[in-house]
Amino acid sequence: MKAKKTIRCGLIGCGFSASFHYHSLSKVAGVNVDVVGVYSRNGQAAEKFARDRDIRAFPSLEALIDAVEAVHVCTPPVTHAPFSIQALQSDRFVICEKPLTGYFGDNSPDFHGDHFPKQVALDAALAEVERILEAESSSRGRLLYAENWVYAPSIQKEREILEKTEGQILWIHGEEAHSGSHSEEYAFWKFCGGGVLIGKGCHPLTAALYLKRVEGRSRLGRAIRPVAVSARTHAITRLPTFQDLGHIRCDYHDIDDFSMIHIEFDDGMIATVFASDIVLGGVHNWLEVCANNHRALCNINPNTAMMTYNAKEEYFRDIYTVEKIGTKQGWTGTSPDEDWMTGYPQELEAFYRTIAYGEPLESDSRLAADAISTIYSAYVSAERNGQAVPVRTFA
Repeated sequence: MKAKKTIRCGLIGCGFSASFHYHSLSKVAGVNVDVVGVYSRNGQAAEKFARDRDIRAFPSLEALIDAVEAVHVCTPPVTHAPFSIQALQSDRFVICEKPLTGYFGDNSPDFHGDHFPKQVALDAALAEVERILEAESSSRGRLLYAENWVYAPSIQKEREILEKTEGQILWIHGEEAHSGSHSEEYAFWKFCGGGVLIGKGCHPLTAALYLKRVEGRSRLGRAIRPVAVSARTHAITRLPTFQDLGHIRCDYHDIDDFSMIHIEFDDGMIATVFASDIVLGGVHNWLEVCANNHRALCNINPNTAMMTYNAKEEYFRDIYTVEKIGTKQGWTGTSPDEDWMTGYPQELEAFYRTIAYGEPLESDSRLAADAISTIYSAYVSAERNGQAVPVRTFA
């Protein structure tokens, strides 16, 4: 039995995603993960984050990178590329939150997501992807793409089914939806590179791209890749006809809150992905696979692992049930371990096995790059009222 390796890591950012990365790191079993510290441009927030977890708050990104072997990029998407590139240039492993990168405007004070050609966004995003891939190719480190859907137990079970039965996927249908993001930055294209299409649609989309890769490897000895996308996007809560009753977030500045995309693959098969911020009742995350030899319903959230009925809201006041449910009264699909169901600890276990022992990586920079290319091609399609747009892929 080989001895466990110890890997020193640091967190960039100290918000929501940094918190769940830190929590999930404590569950990594195959590697000793030493969380050295955190860096944030908000020094005061970083000091508190560090104090609460008995780790160090670093005064600069350079100091953090120098002290670790791996960094977690847990910051708004506008910073993903520069932080990842800087760490890769120092030969560090980079665990980058979704999306990999994007287009964040022209830095003008009057930039608005509704008022620029989406081809500009596609070209800029692909150029940024190329910069990241170039930095990785010159680095002794690697970029590990933190797409938790890839590692969700139901998606990994479907991977096993595809590999063992060599099934052919005919159609994948997926969705991520809820009543609105908790992030203030999410309201602005300039921080997040778009709206719900990139912010939520990236999850079921990347899972679909991943499973087609798995199928291709198993049946054909090569990945099956996207070749074209058609899309429509809408800003429902910004319409003057929308009636706000206080249940759905509606303070978005210039982003879409509903999207639907249709992907065509190089084998002629298809996927459809919906993403929205206009759905009540908690997070709705699922993927359906229709193959020539089986059908799989991958229910990530909610699922029926546990159901609770609560007669009064106050009874469950101190009990966490499930993300964004809105109310704890009545029936709830209570998740006994929500992180496990959504793949967070499995993701980091796999990443640290790659870092420490060189084990194969399922969610890599090329998968992330194909997702970005598909998403921004979809924005171009939506601008053209659903016209099909070619998707460039990255070998």
